[in-house]
Amino acid sequence: MDGLFIRSIEENIPLEMIYLAENKKLSQRVLIVKEVNDDYIRGFCLLRKQIRTFKRDNILSIMPESRSKSRYLH
Repeated sequence: MDGLFIRSIEENIPLEMIYLAENKKLSQRVLIVKEVNDDYIRGFCLLRKQIRTFKRDNILSIMPESRSKSRYLH
């Protein structure tokens, strides 16, 4: 997972993430990672058009963005 985060930071590659939000709902986001630490990642969320912080423990899946997807859960 760290390799994808670093690649996103260095090359501005969007990542597609499935995340368990604080309200226990699943959220699918596309983001460009800006910062990583042991507990959180910060990135520019392309859905919300803002920098957002995500708990690493709540990331269920992360992969390079699939350009074929046209809709995202939120």
